[in-house]
Amino acid sequence: MESSSKKVVILGAAGRDFHNFNVFFRGNPTYKVVAFTSTQIPGIENRVYPPELAGPLYPQGIPIYSESRLEEILDAYGVDIVVFSYSDVSHEHVMHLASIAHKHGADFWLLGPKSTMLKSSKPVIAVTAVRTGSGKSQTSRKIASILKEFGFKVGVIRHPMPYGNLASEAVQRFSTFEDLDKWKVTIEEREEYEPHLARGHVVYAGVDYGKILSLAEKENDIILWDGGNNDFPFIRPDLWITVADPFRAGHELSYHPGETCFRSADVIIINKVDTASFDQIEMVRENARKLNPRAIVIEAASPIFVEGYEMIRGKRVLIIEDGPTLTHGGMGFGAGYVAARKYGAAEIVDPRPYAVGSIKRTYEMYPHLKGILPAMGYGETQIKELEETVNGSDADLVIVATPVNLGRILKINKPYVRVTYELQEIGRPTLRDVLEGFVSKIKR
Repeated sequence: MESSSKKVVILGAAGRDFHNFNVFFRGNPTYKVVAFTSTQIPGIENRVYPPELAGPLYPQGIPIYSESRLEEILDAYGVDIVVFSYSDVSHEHVMHLASIAHKHGADFWLLGPKSTMLKSSKPVIAVTAVRTGSGKSQTSRKIASILKEFGFKVGVIRHPMPYGNLASEAVQRFSTFEDLDKWKVTIEEREEYEPHLARGHVVYAGVDYGKILSLAEKENDIILWDGGNNDFPFIRPDLWITVADPFRAGHELSYHPGETCFRSADVIIINKVDTASFDQIEMVRENARKLNPRAIVIEAASPIFVEGYEMIRGKRVLIIEDGPTLTHGGMGFGAGYVAARKYGAAEIVDPRPYAVGSIKRTYEMYPHLKGILPAMGYGETQIKELEETVNGSDADLVIVATPVNLGRILKINKPYVRVTYELQEIGRPTLRDVLEGFVSKIKR
């Protein structure tokens, strides 16, 4: 690599960062990526982006450090460019990092869709969100099911979650529950993949999305991009759907890159209209009118379904909710809390006194979490600590409000009920209306 190459650090969280490297920097001698940094997800730093993925310009691979060491790294490597490459953070957060880069003399970059989106030979529908926890998953599941009813083979390409061996996870294909065990996926991955697999949808994921897309194109008629956090798609969509959450009204203007998704969408779904206030819903409606007046607006609910709901009444309950929604998603409650209130729980047990290990540290990092337990499980040790936290509590009943059945992963020593939720449009237009118009233009 030329000594005159610009030295680059890519700030990430084991997802967008690797993709940006693969499509923009890999094989480009103008730049030398000296390091990645990682945040948001525990235990993903202190690894190496392997030479098998990094390419011939990086025979030793590329080190991955904690973002907490950013200033040290900028000085040690004499960095010229800092590339911000993760999601679900406030605009203010992004600019604080820009200020750190500028303090050390470096440029600060945000690579956009033209530089990073892959082009598919098949029609592409993308599902994104304003914030994590808005309702992407149930939206993606519904879209895939409708397209399947129409007679199309749909390949679901999921935003990356490569938390294990990066080289071996370059391209992953999931069609059965056994595939989840084969790949030793985390709880977060199970939450996204398992509901699709239960409906007969094949899911593709990994690290190298050029190769992932090529595989999915060979096997399917339509590609469905199932986004992560509030990131914009890795693949150029022909139909872009963004889900907004009125419980966080205004975040469509203040979070990166959710605002990009909100402004770019062909369809905006305002979810949770059955539980949010009129003022919250109206704020999102008004922002949609101002920022993206061409978008079709669909209003929807995510009603909860609880098998064994009668068990909740009068019980002291421990509530387990989706992890990312509560942590960097910033939500203080989820479907489990709604179920506890709706079905008459006597008391919601505070998990914090029973938290152990990394679960205890999660509460220290996210002090807004009170009375609910995030389903953290980014490795065998953390899954065990989650199990110990649940079993150590003095609750009568556990409410599991995660998309995956934790009872198959944890040995829970108490009775438990599961809370599930699906997207339900209110009035018209509906997703089916939109998809009928979309597929009418597709040449089979």
